[in-house]
Amino acid sequence: AGFAGVLAARADAKAVVTLDLPGCGTRHAERSPVDIDAIVAASRAKLAERGIRPPYRFIGLSLGGMVAIAWATRQPQDVLGAVLVNTSVHGFGAWHERLRPHCYGPLLAALLSGDAVVMERTILRLTSRRQHADRQGLLSEWLRWRRERPVSRANALRQLVAAARYRMPARPPVPLLVLASTHDELVDPICSRRMARAWHADIAWHPTAGHDLPLDDADWLAREVAAWLEREPRGERGGGSARNA
Repeated sequence: AGFAGVLAARADAKAVVTLDLPGCGTRHAERSPVDIDAIVAASRAKLAERGIRPPYRFIGLSLGGMVAIAWATRQPQDVLGAVLVNTSVHGFGAWHERLRPHCYGPLLAALLSGDAVVMERTILRLTSRRQHADRQGLLSEWLRWRRERPVSRANALRQLVAAARYRMPARPPVPLLVLASTHDELVDPICSRRMARAWHADIAWHPTAGHDLPLDDADWLAREVAAWLEREPRGERGGGSARNA
């Protein structure tokens, strides 16, 4: 659904698999690890359980990008390449760049309120810059998902701890594409720029989207991924490249 369908059509992909991390979505009842490597191990086991065998190409947004980096670093034989979307790693960003300070108050207030509508509205405001034609309909859909597959406060906090603790590894030995939104209100896009430069990875910038790039412009994201796949990236390429959307 959503971005997965757009990507499958644009990239002519045989299979686009969406993977819920422990504590989220279909796995909301599980305890979310406070360690990225443990999330990788649990996710690897889940794909094996579903009969989905490596190698894989990953697209990871934010925390998902950290999981993709750790997976490609720890188990490079599993990974053909990774697209890192609005992600950050300790070493490429200071604490106030990895989660911008103006987000702390609204997120904490929403979390403590215990009000699902306040929480989802706050998340949408902080992660999206798009003027959705049916914003109320989108919020209603998010609230339905929240009722059906609620992410507990404990798991949300454990995921924040896992992200904060994750340290910059050596460059993953696989082809990389970094995608960043210039208007990301949650994570400073300088983190993506530093990552791309340090790891000699291609980087492309969306000029208007917020942190949730698949939500704000799924078609642009799918086009960038499809074009990258067509170029058959070879990983290390001196200096990387930068393109504007």
